[in-house]
Amino acid sequence: MAILIDQPSWLAHGTVWAHLVSDANLDELHAFAAAAGVPRRGFDRDHYDVPEARYADLVAAGALPVSFREMIVRLRSSGLRVTARERRLG
Repeated sequence: MAILIDQPSWLAHGTVWAHLVSDANLDELHAFAAAAGVPRRGFDRDHYDVPEARYADLVAAGALPVSFREMIVRLRSSGLRVTARERRLG
C-alpha cells in the first residue's frame, strides 16, 4: 500500500496542481490527506487535487513521487480508477 503523488502539471485557478492517490484503498487516502491537512473538498472520486505549493510537504509526509502514467497504471490495478466516462455519467 502506498500514497502516490504525481508531478504538479495541471494548470487551473492560477496555480499548478498535482494528484494525490492511494494504490490500495480510499480509507488510506483519506487518512493520509486528513493527517497532512489536505482539505476534503479537494477530493475528486479517486484522488485529491493538491496545489504545487504543497508538493514538497506531502512528499516529506510520505507520499511517493511517481509519473502520471505510473499513477494511472497503479490506480487501474487497484480498481480505484474512475474513468472520464464514469465522471461524465455521474
